[in-house]
Amino acid sequence: MDVPDERYAGSLVSKLHSFIPEKDETELVKDALKHPIGTPRLSQMARGKRNIVILASDHTRPVPSKIIAPLLLQEIRSQNPDARITFLIASGCHRRMTREELCDKFGEEIVRRENIVIHDSRNDAEMVWIARLPSGGDLLINRHAAEADLLIAEGFIEPHFFAGFSGGRKSVLPGAASYKTVLYNHNAFFIDHPNARTGILEGNPIHQDMLFAARAAKLAFICNVVIRPDRKVVCAVAGDAELAHAEGRKFLNTYCKVDKKCADIVIAANGGYPLDQNIYQAVKGMTAAEAVVKKDGVIIMLAESIDGHGGEGFYETFKQEKDLKRMVQGFLATPPEKTIADQWQSQIFARVLMHSTVIYLSNAPDQMVRDLHMIPAHTLKEAIRLADGILLRQGRTNGTILTIPDGVSVIIQ
Repeated sequence: MDVPDERYAGSLVSKLHSFIPEKDETELVKDALKHPIGTPRLSQMARGKRNIVILASDHTRPVPSKIIAPLLLQEIRSQNPDARITFLIASGCHRRMTREELCDKFGEEIVRRENIVIHDSRNDAEMVWIARLPSGGDLLINRHAAEADLLIAEGFIEPHFFAGFSGGRKSVLPGAASYKTVLYNHNAFFIDHPNARTGILEGNPIHQDMLFAARAAKLAFICNVVIRPDRKVVCAVAGDAELAHAEGRKFLNTYCKVDKKCADIVIAANGGYPLDQNIYQAVKGMTAAEAVVKKDGVIIMLAESIDGHGGEGFYETFKQEKDLKRMVQGFLATPPEKTIADQWQSQIFARVLMHSTVIYLSNAPDQMVRDLHMIPAHTLKEAIRLADGILLRQGRTNGTILTIPDGVSVIIQ
């Protein structure tokens, strides 16, 4: 796009975009497994264990499992060739993965040869109560995870818009937890907490529950990576679920933190596939724009949204309720145990919408976009023209324009 110099406020981009590691992806993961943080090598930990479970992310996360999974299997079987190993897809409350998606994630050979179980958070018969969370909710997790002799997790670490960071403990909660547990953890009071924000763990009540859950489930070993926007691994950590994750966060903080700049118009995206598949996921990138757009300014969000809204409850909430303040008041009046599906995403999205107007550039149906309280656009030129019109009605001319190409990869400070 072309923006006049006097209007261009800059671009907020993670330094990971240009980071080039000294080793290739496979070597980085191998090196992490050879030098775990805070634990013995996984091969030693696997000795004598009969039932080993590996928590793996689902299709909504670009974790390079084709690299990580074979190396985990090799490490385990080097000292325990007869171990019964199960990959438990820690899908949280997401839909089931298809076989095609599993093959895309792991490769055909692993899908054909290994035991893979897909977590279904709504199947109460598969859940086991193991503890009560610090927040008071029941911690119920998948029985495969609860009954494991050795529980391991693969994953990746990135900024997260209310848990602070992804990875580590999130493989258990929400990954392998009951729907009821996830709803309790994602309650309105926690989502509204000022520390439930991107890059914040200290005093974050959502993180505190998640960390407790990982400890209670005896998550013994993780292998997490940091990836560039082009999905290439640039850092890998392995070992203790807390210590290794902390080392990964340290690396991420070095490269993902950007200095805050404010603008009248912020053009943002989610960094492309897979997080541009629907409007629900696009809210993540909007929160980065929310942090820098001026009050009553305009966010132009770019997300292809080939899957439409991405959450029926999320969509219906906004379609049926036009008063955002009344919507949020309703959320805050809802006890944790009464939290409904997608309430957290709706609450965050409503917060964004009350701060600024959102113009949505996508392939989603225009009416769907309008039902979600946004203005549809089909070209960037059209979106900027619409944004300028909104600002002009407020008496603001030549509004400054800031861009955030990958809103889920930056921590704004």
